[in-house]
Order: sequence, then C-alpha cells, then structure tokens
Amino acid sequence: MPLSSQAKALLDMVYRVGAPRFHELSVDQARHSFRKLQWAFGLPSPAVAATVEVAMTRVDGSTLNARLYRPLESSRDDELPLLIYFHGGGWCVGDLESYDVLCRQLANGSGCAVLSIDYRLAPENPFPAAVEDAIFSIEWAAEQAQRLGIDRGCIALGGDSAGGNLSIVGALLAHERASVAIRFMFLVYPSTEIASDRPSRQLFGQGYLLDGESLEWFYGHYLPAGNDEDWRASPMRAPSLAGLPPILLVTAECDPLADDCMAFAERVRAEGGEIEHVAVDGVVHGFITLGQFFPEATHAVDRITAGLRRAVRP
Repeated sequence: MPLSSQAKALLDMVYRVGAPRFHELSVDQARHSFRKLQWAFGLPSPAVAATVEVAMTRVDGSTLNARLYRPLESSRDDELPLLIYFHGGGWCVGDLESYDVLCRQLANGSGCAVLSIDYRLAPENPFPAAVEDAIFSIEWAAEQAQRLGIDRGCIALGGDSAGGNLSIVGALLAHERASVAIRFMFLVYPSTEIASDRPSRQLFGQGYLLDGESLEWFYGHYLPAGNDEDWRASPMRAPSLAGLPPILLVTAECDPLADDCMAFAERVRAEGGEIEHVAVDGVVHGFITLGQFFPEATHAVDRITAGLRRAVRP
C-alpha cells in the first residue's frame, strides 16, 4: 500500500522545507526538535484523575524519575492494574513531557495506572544505563505496589521504538530473575536488532522520516563501544524468547524497522509465545504520538487499550 495522504503530506512538509534530520543535529538540538514535533502534531492533553511525580531511589542514593497517571474513571482508593511505559526516541531523545498525552490516553482507555519512566539517555548515559533503569523501575514498582495504589499481580509493560526494546529486555530480565510476573506487553515498532540487513532497512531507509543515517546516529550514541551483539541491546539475539508475556505488536508499514519487527514476531511464535500483530498501513515510524496528524494513531491506541483491558482487567 502507498503512503497515506497524511503521511505523504507530513513527509512533503519535512523534506520541502529542508528540515535537518536527526543525524545533522547536535543532541540538544535533536531533543528540542523531537519535542517540537510532538507539540505540533500531538493531540490535546486529556484530563486524568491524578498525576504524581515519582522519585525512585536506587541503592546508591541516586534517583530515577517517573510520572504516575491514574485514569479518569478511578477513585483515590482503587487498587489498579499498572502499565509501565518506556518512551521512544532512539535512547537519546524523548522525555516525560513529550509522551504526556499518550500516557494519559493509555490510562483513560485501559483503566490502568500508567507509570512513565524517565530513563537515562545517551550519549551522556550510554548502554546499558537505560536497560538498568528499565529492570530497576519494574522491580521497584512491584515492591512499592501499596504506595503506588496498584496491584502487583497485574503489571504490564509497553513502549514504542527504543521504549519497545526496553520493554522486551525488561520483561526477559524480570523472567530470568523471577522477580516480577509481567501479565501483558504491547510494543509499537520496537527496535529488536541493531545490525540488520532485512529488506525494509533499505526500502524505507531514505525519505520516510527515520532515515538510515539517523538510525546510525542513534545507535552510535547508544552503543559507543559497538556492542550490538549483546542481547540486551538486540533482544533478537537473546538465547530464548520463551519467557515473554502475551504481546500486542503494532507496526508501521513504511518503517525501516518493519521487517525486524516481523522477524521478532515469527521467533516469538516459534518458541511458543503468544503475539497479536496489528499492521498499520501507509504510515511511518513515529506515528503513534502524532494523533493530530494521523487518525491511525487514535485507532492504534484504541487497539492497545482494548488489549490491555482484556489482559489485566478481565
């Protein structure tokens, strides 16, 4: 299927004005550009019952920040299922603010509390800092269930792009350590393998927003040591994917990561896992937070929240 009219309009706009791509920017400029994109094309912020800034204290005394959302339908004393969300942005850009609207949508649509994690970013904190923050936040949330007002037996994970990668790795580590039982996971065009020569990398590597050079820019900052064989960076290299919870996978058709996502889904099924695939035609990587521009984003969020409700609020 060709690009949707909205995707084509967005790309025409970006490339017509000669907007610099991520790999042409400094890290600070890239972060600012990413925020501007979300603010320009994201939906208005929906009301929720409450938001709370959360500081998770590590053993060394440092803190990892997060934001907890309670859905509009909930009351203060409700014990809620929890979705832990890891934002996208190539492990280098993105933050709590740029994902605030999406997390509000997820909370209200699913009836879950949502804990959005402000994990450490590269290049200031390269791999494996984000992975360490992911598993720490999962285990911390389970330990602090009463404080957070959540049911530790109903914890789900979710994330887009780099955040999808962290969700997969966090779930595998939690299973390996037998620390937290993850009930469900949704992944939106996750990064599953750093080094890949699958056809979509070339087919959509130029002119589809996430250019090949930008991918290399993100990977280079996240993995300055070049250790892309480590399964915690490339979960397709994990010895086993059999410990993953049921998964809802959302992919964008015109995305250089599309074939990597499909290969991941095939391997999950081959190892006995449960995975549902929602392919969104005609859109590009990054569409999920651009709901003002892409009507497909709202439809995808509805599919995700319906899946969450079925999995954690039967």
